[in-house]
Amino acid sequence: MQQEEKKAVVLLSGGLDSTTILEIAKSMGYEVYALSFKYGQRHAIELDAVKKVTCRSPVREHKIVEIDLRLFGGSALTDSIPVPKSNAFKADSKEIPVTYVPARNTIFLSFALGYAEVIQSYDIFIGANAIDFSNYPDCRPEYFACYEKLAQLATSAGIQNKGRFKIHTPLLHMSKAEIIKTGLALGVDYSITTSCYDPNSEGHACGRCDSCHLRIRGFQANNMDDPVPYVKQRS
Repeated sequence: MQQEEKKAVVLLSGGLDSTTILEIAKSMGYEVYALSFKYGQRHAIELDAVKKVTCRSPVREHKIVEIDLRLFGGSALTDSIPVPKSNAFKADSKEIPVTYVPARNTIFLSFALGYAEVIQSYDIFIGANAIDFSNYPDCRPEYFACYEKLAQLATSAGIQNKGRFKIHTPLLHMSKAEIIKTGLALGVDYSITTSCYDPNSEGHACGRCDSCHLRIRGFQANNMDDPVPYVKQRS
């Protein structure tokens, strides 16, 4: 008897975390249906990285959804608010950063849920992380637990008990160093990924935003240099 195909929707941004998630899903035997978003983000160059990632690590299907969250703004990534820059990352901050995009994960997961229901999948992977920095309300374990309940109540597949939706967050409790170590073991090429919130026109990372600081520290903890190009800082 032919074994039923395991399908998963993977939210893929072209960043370090989501690219690692892609390889984790594949290592678990899932046929990947990747979903990316062009949502008016300041760092839209990440979509170029997505194309490189899926070229190197092919997926069953890849869709790019276009929505414009600039209509609402409210974030340094979708508005004229400056991206915070510093020479040192403050890991102990309790404030929600201005790089938080209001309800972004809820919006993205809603698209992923619809996609999953159509392809008859019950598995959605997202590269959320609750350890290194964030403080984003939609990166907490309790948020994803509640979203799974919503998925069952809000879909035809759910109320007909055809399967139980699972939001996979394997990076949720990992440090950036642990994520990189995991990805390297799976063969991830981090040189084609991008994490910077405010890259220059050539796509070089700024090296000073929170995302850059976290990425740099993660590679340093693995005794490596980050393989992506950075803007040369003035001394």
